[in-house]
Amino acid sequence: MGLLLFSIKLLFLTCCGLFFFLLFGNPFEKAFEKRELDLSNLGYYPPVENYEEERIEKGIHYPSGLIVAEGYEIVNATCTACHSGKLVTQNRATYQGWKDMLTWMQETQGLWDMGGNEEIILQYLAKNYAPEAKGRRINLESPDWYKLD
Repeated sequence: MGLLLFSIKLLFLTCCGLFFFLLFGNPFEKAFEKRELDLSNLGYYPPVENYEEERIEKGIHYPSGLIVAEGYEIVNATCTACHSGKLVTQNRATYQGWKDMLTWMQETQGLWDMGGNEEIILQYLAKNYAPEAKGRRINLESPDWYKLD
């Protein structure tokens, strides 16, 4: 009796499934259809079909965020090969500070030898992303009132 009841239930469910399949179509059809990837909501960059590589607004290179000045093409090509231009634009340093950062990236992060471009990059960064009087305070070196270890 149990096997007969099981067979009747299985036949009923199969018939229901076939009925819904014929009435509504294949429910898995959309899951396996090929779709284009929508990149419009991924953040800072515009959708690929509207991407303007050389777009400049108010002296800023739109895709990288870098200031358009002498040497920015080399900085853009070199720096944004590994990280976002935002990482450059959020920092401020002197010529020596930028040189120290490049040396650190070469020693620890796998940055290649830039040859003659290194001087162009350092000049650009020191001129356009130098320390400013406003903003975050400088680090404390050795205050009299606090012992640094």
